[in-house]
Amino acid sequence: MKTLLLPLDERPCNYIYPQMIASSNKEIQITVPPKDVLGDKKKAADIVEIERFLMRNTRDTTNIILSVDMLVYGGLIPSRLHHLSKQDALSRLYLIKNIKLAHPNIKIYAFNCIMRTPEYNSSDEEPDYYADYGHALFRRKYLLDYQARHGLNDQDIAELEAINIPEEIIYDYETRRDFNELINIEVINFLEAGYIDFLVIPQDDSSPYGYTAISQKNIIHKIKKKKLDMRVMIYPGADEVTLSLLARAWHDYKGIEPKIYAFYSSVLGPSIIPLYEDRPMFESLKSHIRVCRAKLVINPEQADFILAINSPGKIMQETYDKDIDITYTSCRNLLDFVMQIKDYIEAGKPIALCDSAFCNGADIQLIQYLDELDILDKLVSYAGWNTNCNTLGTTLAQACIGNGGDLHNLLYRIIEDACYQSAVRHEVTLTDLPQLKLEHDNIAPALAEIEDIIKNKLQIYYNSLCISKKHPIKINKVYSPWKRMFEIGMEIKLEI
Repeated sequence: MKTLLLPLDERPCNYIYPQMIASSNKEIQITVPPKDVLGDKKKAADIVEIERFLMRNTRDTTNIILSVDMLVYGGLIPSRLHHLSKQDALSRLYLIKNIKLAHPNIKIYAFNCIMRTPEYNSSDEEPDYYADYGHALFRRKYLLDYQARHGLNDQDIAELEAINIPEEIIYDYETRRDFNELINIEVINFLEAGYIDFLVIPQDDSSPYGYTAISQKNIIHKIKKKKLDMRVMIYPGADEVTLSLLARAWHDYKGIEPKIYAFYSSVLGPSIIPLYEDRPMFESLKSHIRVCRAKLVINPEQADFILAINSPGKIMQETYDKDIDITYTSCRNLLDFVMQIKDYIEAGKPIALCDSAFCNGADIQLIQYLDELDILDKLVSYAGWNTNCNTLGTTLAQACIGNGGDLHNLLYRIIEDACYQSAVRHEVTLTDLPQLKLEHDNIAPALAEIEDIIKNKLQIYYNSLCISKKHPIKINKVYSPWKRMFEIGMEIKLEI
């Protein structure tokens, strides 16, 4: 299978992870644009070069996985900042139509994000005014939407009336949102016309009320009106969608539909609504399995592989929260969950692990249990990064594509998701950044020094695990693509 990929942006999760997972299957050949044309955070990609890349490489490809946000806006962050005209945006979008008309046998799998609305003040990934008015913009629309659906009490009315945002800011923000929703609708029209074979419309940091929820409602109405439910999916996520579509493309290519049995670490797990998402974990699971062209089965004997989902006990917290809610132990038995994984492994069942107990990092206790039982390297896939849906899509894609697992990719995820996101990142943020007078979202003034500190600490942390004795790893390089602590890229090498 020859796949042409236009990623969402240049970060490792969107650019490197698909290549890593594809490399674990010798039947998949993936082609990506040169990284230097994909932009740099708020700097939009070189659209002319992207168009040239797509036109040069379509002739011999089997399928295309394409980010509409990259094609139209030049990336995820530029989609929130642009001042494009409708004519310019549509002319870029029409490249999809031209490719499909010229090469009708190429399957095109596209995705186009619903614009997010973070509830906090930060301009790191948003317009500059979001540093001062981000929470107010979110909260104002949240309350207006809630009022329209259910009404407000006196306290909420008072809060709404007290929100003060300059009209020009509301106008700029809402005009761009309306523009982006127009593109969402046009992409749906492309799907209806047959220029796109399958479409995902992911929600990045979604909420049940407010701007994102309103856009979702409008888009769902269009999809149902056009009777396209079988060919488009809407669910929380963003940075993992490329991986999910790669799995779907592979399954379409092979004409297969893997069977998956899933079980949770807590009885309430399926009903918990994760942070930054708008629906119970089990509802997101259904979407993620279906988007991969796989299906759930009700017992492990039927399954091609088993998906173990480490969920919170009752509520989800961030990995950096110091006061861990008691329900992580009173409403969850982590040791029993690990023993179930061990039993399945010993019975010869392939196990993929979705580590979603915490947001923005792995459950360190889970990793330690698996490591102590000497079964950490027996997993066919693992993920525990960022949101529940980021994690879910990543581990599913590796399990579906990886032909029984890939040790390099497994260890990479353990080092990044557990060693970095849940341990080293917090340690460096609390101890090293203050000494260098740096902020979490801007380490540019001492970038090389911080990257070196992270690399050394990661090596020490990984070497403290039992698995390092069986599978020694040399961390050759750590880099920060957006010059902040939130994410890293790595170059690692198995020494044996």
